[in-house]
Amino acid sequence: MAALRLRGVCKRFGGVDVVRGIDLDVADGEFLVLVGPSGCGKSTLLRMLAGLETISDGELQIGGRRANELRPADRGTAMVFQSYALYPNMTVAENMGFALKMAGMDRTAREARVLEVARTLQLEPLLQRLPGELSGGQRQRVAIGRAIVREPAVFLFDEPLSNLDAALRGSMRVELARLHQRLGATMVYVTHDQVEAMTLGQRVAVLRDGRLEQVGAPLALYQAPVNTFVAGFLGTPRINFIPRPEARASASHQSLWLHALPPMAATGAHQIGLRPEHLQLTCAEEGAPLRLVLAEHLGDTVVLHLQLEGVESLLHAKVAPPSFLPEPGSIVHVRSVPGHALAFDAQGLRLSTAATP
Repeated sequence: MAALRLRGVCKRFGGVDVVRGIDLDVADGEFLVLVGPSGCGKSTLLRMLAGLETISDGELQIGGRRANELRPADRGTAMVFQSYALYPNMTVAENMGFALKMAGMDRTAREARVLEVARTLQLEPLLQRLPGELSGGQRQRVAIGRAIVREPAVFLFDEPLSNLDAALRGSMRVELARLHQRLGATMVYVTHDQVEAMTLGQRVAVLRDGRLEQVGAPLALYQAPVNTFVAGFLGTPRINFIPRPEARASASHQSLWLHALPPMAATGAHQIGLRPEHLQLTCAEEGAPLRLVLAEHLGDTVVLHLQLEGVESLLHAKVAPPSFLPEPGSIVHVRSVPGHALAFDAQGLRLSTAATP
């Protein structure tokens, strides 16, 4: 396996900067997830690691060796694509062993290696099938197996689960996590899905407009985002942003703000962020009155969509199913869980004076 080191890595297409000065280290054996909205540069960055895009500026090292000028085949990387990219006229075994065949490995060794990997991925019964005879999840496992047989130093995944349905994505996430545990391999995984980022990555790197916003353990980013972008990108339902109440703001607005963020912690705060799980239903004497717009019953939880007077966007509360829930349009009383508010200044940067967990 191998560590990755990026210093000042940039990519320009014509006069457009797509990746802007990325400094990033990926430890040997680490599972790092690159996450961000469409167009943030995450797939372009992955393709530069693979050698499928040239690096305009900066330096990339793989295993301590400068890799800017290395051909893709010489980098020790293997890439798994969103589209699977399997040869339709080849069997599963032939697809998995094709790169080894092109490298000149003899047939006996090649078949042994393919069989070993097929057992790891539970593909052994499917080795003689064609890709068209497989489900989406099976095709994705074949694509992953094709990468594993090469024994690369670094695995690169470009949104490999985005074409699967929700249930299959969940099971494939588990398989990928277990695969990383077994192989101990260095893996870089690109996704726009923050659930994948939070559940798969040992560390998560959040990108926006070609720049690296924050890197850290998933829970650290969730609890202590550096700015409103990171706070808003991670978490489902989305975090609630509540602007600082003006003098003529409603009593509900003022009471919710003051309960969430005591005056001494609110110095310089332009808005606060409250995660949906940090809003609770309470009695009229203890909470701010909000109008219930919609209740989404999810079995173990209920997501309440609430209107706070004077605030344009709806607030979201994620609560345990209550014994009684009023009809939409009714007034419910809500309070924040003490110690969990995040405070942000006028530029959207988190204030260190905020009451954080």
